[in-house]
Amino acid sequence: MITQEVVSAVPREGKFNKNAARRVRAKGSIPAVVYGAAEPAVALEVDPKQIQRILHSETGHNTIFDLDVSGAKNKVMIVDWQYEPIKGKLIHIDFKRIALDKPIRVEVPIQITGTAVGVKTQGGILDLTLREVEIECLPGDIPSHIDVDVSNLAFGMVLRVSDLPHAGSLRFLTPEDTPVAHITAIKEEAAPAAEAEAAAAAAGPAEPEVVKKGKQETAEAAAGGGAEKGGKK
Repeated sequence: MITQEVVSAVPREGKFNKNAARRVRAKGSIPAVVYGAAEPAVALEVDPKQIQRILHSETGHNTIFDLDVSGAKNKVMIVDWQYEPIKGKLIHIDFKRIALDKPIRVEVPIQITGTAVGVKTQGGILDLTLREVEIECLPGDIPSHIDVDVSNLAFGMVLRVSDLPHAGSLRFLTPEDTPVAHITAIKEEAAPAAEAEAAAAAAGPAEPEVVKKGKQETAEAAAGGGAEKGGKK
């Protein structure tokens, strides 16, 4: 989806190593790179707050916006992003330049509407097996999601990619026979738990783990002849 969002970026110069990236983040910015459209890749630094706002919008990383690099604007999308694993902070972004007259490939979420007859009158539950579908279309035609009505879905029926609505220049790249959703019985979900309980009852009460550990330690002490105890390495 094309938006009016404008992200300002500053070109980075000098060495592009870990120390340089840390200095960029210490200033409150994050390292980034923009590439594509047969133009050279450019190293940048951007405001992470602007990027977070786009990633958490309705269209997320499929959002098309203007990247302003020292006054020169390009239509771009976010194609890769990295978070710091412990604190969860955004630490790097990749942008791709977009040509508005050429089809691109993206993945969009599937959004279910309606209540399936298999749930409403047959006592089943809806099992959504595919949550995103890959499509190809012009940048201006990228939908925020694909709506699919499951009202007529009953037991024995399978909703497939071929059943999803097709519109405009949109073309599905995910195989059309890929299952999207079906109705499953509640008892199928409960069966594994019931079988586990039956197996546990047949096996009898399990010996407490602490008792097993104590017996093992006693045997080790007797075999070791009072050897010094040590922690695991």
